[in-house]
Amino acid sequence: MSWAGPEDVYLSSSLASYLDKKILVLLRDGRKLLGILRSFDQFANAVLEGACERVIVGELYCDLPLGLYVIRGENVVLIGELDVEREELPPHMTRVSPAEIKRIWAEMWYSALLFVLVCLSSVEASIHHYSGDRFVSKGNAFVVHGGSEGIYSSTPADDSAKDNSYIRFDKVTFRRSKESANSSSLSVHAIVFEVEDRENIGGSAYGGQRAVCCTGDLAKLGMCTQGDIIYRPSTKNPGWPQVFGVSFEIDKEVATLPSKFIPIDKTGMYNLYFIHCDLKLKDLVVEGNTIWKNPTGYLPGRMAPFMLFYGFMSLAFVILGIFWFSQYARFWREVLPLQNCITLVITLGMLEMALWYFEYAEFNETGVRPTGITVWAVSFGAVKRTVARLILLMVSMGYGVVRPSLGGLTSKVIFLGLTFFLATEVLEMVENVGAVSDLSGKARLFLVLPVAILDAFFILWIFTSLSATLNKLQARRMMVKVDIYRKFTNALAVTVIVSVGWICYELSTSSLQLYYKSNDVYNEQWQNAWIIPAFWQVLSFSLLCVICALWAPSQNSTRYAYSGDASEEFDRDETTLTLIKPSLLPSKDVHSVREARAVQASNGLANGDEEEDKIE
Repeated sequence: MSWAGPEDVYLSSSLASYLDKKILVLLRDGRKLLGILRSFDQFANAVLEGACERVIVGELYCDLPLGLYVIRGENVVLIGELDVEREELPPHMTRVSPAEIKRIWAEMWYSALLFVLVCLSSVEASIHHYSGDRFVSKGNAFVVHGGSEGIYSSTPADDSAKDNSYIRFDKVTFRRSKESANSSSLSVHAIVFEVEDRENIGGSAYGGQRAVCCTGDLAKLGMCTQGDIIYRPSTKNPGWPQVFGVSFEIDKEVATLPSKFIPIDKTGMYNLYFIHCDLKLKDLVVEGNTIWKNPTGYLPGRMAPFMLFYGFMSLAFVILGIFWFSQYARFWREVLPLQNCITLVITLGMLEMALWYFEYAEFNETGVRPTGITVWAVSFGAVKRTVARLILLMVSMGYGVVRPSLGGLTSKVIFLGLTFFLATEVLEMVENVGAVSDLSGKARLFLVLPVAILDAFFILWIFTSLSATLNKLQARRMMVKVDIYRKFTNALAVTVIVSVGWICYELSTSSLQLYYKSNDVYNEQWQNAWIIPAFWQVLSFSLLCVICALWAPSQNSTRYAYSGDASEEFDRDETTLTLIKPSLLPSKDVHSVREARAVQASNGLANGDEEEDKIE
């Protein structure tokens, strides 16, 4: 319940002069409503007759009819009377139809969304875009990192420019402030070098600190000219590093780098840096593009194998899908809930592999990474991995086979799945949509740790549940189910052993450190970087194939299904003891009771076998 304060009473009483007049109401959310005020109360709640919402886009406007409209007083920012004898809007404003204004709004939103996607997609594009990137101080130089990519060399048979590898500079300009334009300045350089030649960049005098810009001490030794970039020609690759630059003219704020086409004749990891040594150019920025191309397209060298890999994985999922869906269609009447979950995983896997393939194919064709496809591929992959782990956990608990539901564990399983999905989604988004190369090893490790911890928790819970399920199945002599669960356990054990062995191999070869970019700053082993994610994809697909072979729909699928009688026996605690009051019996009676119990036990086992045969 609420009461009107002094301000509300004053506001409501002031509205009395607007009754039956056309007014303009400005709301909190920025909407502007027009209409005739017919009623109000002490809380400034108002009723408008013939109300409409005025929408203005540029020099166009329209009135969207609302009819009889009630406005809550708490949403009102401003109320004012309209002078009907004067024009409501300036004469240059043009009135259009509601359909036209909605179309214009849609175009504006689409253009804004397209602009955002282009900005995001240009982060990891082979067409590197610079939009006002500022130079930062590194030692005694000011530097902008223009890009780093693995590039394969052009083969001798590549006569056409289409199949050549190169780095091309396209309208790269440097812009300085008006204050700096009044004086002369040193040159701004672009330096391109292969990672093996990195020691040829920079130098030091008398064993002192290494510098990129020529210092006074080095100039005295005759090694360079003070203010220039220090570099030595490569002994292994003549003509490298490539260094060229441009100087500002007096009173000019912009200097354009000459167009440069650098052919790549040697496979390697190439780096581009823009460098200057002038303290008066602290506010310098760089704009323009550089185009990096491999013989097969614009796809960076370390990503090039992924296009072929995901093409093969898409074909493998299609073959698995044909087998599974054909069995599903033939025996759809015998399908279990667990098999529906497996169908979902296969479908998600097919979509994920296809999206990754098209994502890399589009990237290779245009040089710009399609962010929309990347986001969908990442999301489908995160959902698939989460559902796959939940299926393994539910199977280990006996869901759909020995119990109809997970009972009180359902909420815990769902919580674990949601947590894993969020952690995986964030990691994959940062790795594939964001600029991973800009993250330090510790930053990426911070994102990997939650996923690794949750994976370990999944493994422990799965094997703990499997052990309990197998023990109870053996105790109840459900031998058919015991057999399939043993095969499932063996497959999981082999997967875990192979995973641990691969991790140990990565640690021994330092490829894990390479993959997380903690020590390999220049990514020298870029040609092998695709193997690690590809291995985990193949391993998970192999486990999925084993599960599909064990639980494929068939005419005998019901033998693995949940049975009410079996479930009651399954859930019953085997350690329950019944206390019997002792009584004195003659020895003859004792023997007869023991014999009767033995006969009853044998009959019970026989009946249990008959019930198991019926279930099978």
